[in-house]
Amino acid sequence: MIINSDERQWTWLDEGLNTFVQTVAEELWDNKYPAWGKAYTTADYMKLPKDQLEPIMTNSENINQFFTNQYIKTATALHVLRETIMGRELFDYAFKEYARRWAFKHPTPADFFRSMEDASGEDLDWFWRGWFYGTDATDISIDSVKYFKPEFVQGGNQKDTVIYRKLDQPRTPKFDDISKVRNREDQNISFQTDVDTSLRDFYWRYSRGMEKYDTTSYGLETKTGTPPMDDETKAKIASKNFYEISFTNKGGLVMPIILEWTYKDGTKEYEKIPAQVWRKNEKGVTKVFVKDKEVAEVKLDPMRETADIDESNNTWPKEIVQTKFQVFKAAQQGGRNQPQPNNPMQKAEEKKKAF
Repeated sequence: MIINSDERQWTWLDEGLNTFVQTVAEELWDNKYPAWGKAYTTADYMKLPKDQLEPIMTNSENINQFFTNQYIKTATALHVLRETIMGRELFDYAFKEYARRWAFKHPTPADFFRSMEDASGEDLDWFWRGWFYGTDATDISIDSVKYFKPEFVQGGNQKDTVIYRKLDQPRTPKFDDISKVRNREDQNISFQTDVDTSLRDFYWRYSRGMEKYDTTSYGLETKTGTPPMDDETKAKIASKNFYEISFTNKGGLVMPIILEWTYKDGTKEYEKIPAQVWRKNEKGVTKVFVKDKEVAEVKLDPMRETADIDESNNTWPKEIVQTKFQVFKAAQQGGRNQPQPNNPMQKAEEKKKAF
């Protein structure tokens, strides 16, 4: 209550942060406490049709599922930021710094975003954009896995060759745009190439038809093929296993790629690739992994920490996942539609009364 945010305008900045802090406290109280705002439970809300969703950064009066959006999704976003993106130590420091800077003041969302970035030294623009300004969901899929072992060409096959190419043609304006026309009309403007004629170089003359473009092809000496590999390098990679994995960001929300590798000897390895891997292409990415052992299984987001809305495409080889209808049907056949006895807590209370 020391930080006085405008709850009517930005409910999440008050209640969403409160919900997050509450869940952190609940889990420190009881390790099995069923706290709100967990990624795997919020995924059901985030997979709703887009016409039923609004960004967190929406005025409170214009939100359909107000509680889930402003309270739960905000808490989930902060849990993801703390556990998956920044790490607990850095997040806690930045979060406390926000509270210190804005105590007894009236912060806006921009103040919260800016304080978290400034205190942590992290560029989190992509995170705020995805979780707070958009309605996209996390759905990263493993599309293909290609396996190969290194093969060596004896002595290499590199050779000298000559490539012929022409010079790049100078770029000239295709027409006089409005800026050029107005500059000519302005009597107060003097062009530097008129003031000092020594500046009239090749490009000045070419643009006025006074120089011709050289179309001659020139030969450039270069090397093609695979260079020979020394014995030490061969020894380093001879026993390695290479896996080329293609991922697709089907949901649109940029998140880290978190992998659990299960090797054929039964051991496991946990690997996290930062969200910056999507920087050049937010739709898809292909990455090569080098492993000492052969892989039996690859699983995306094994701890269900990114709110992935479709886990059926998270494994290789593909894992068969039951649909909700199949789960419901199995439950009905098991008799779950029949009246149920009291739950364990009620049973314990009955025993107390008996004594």
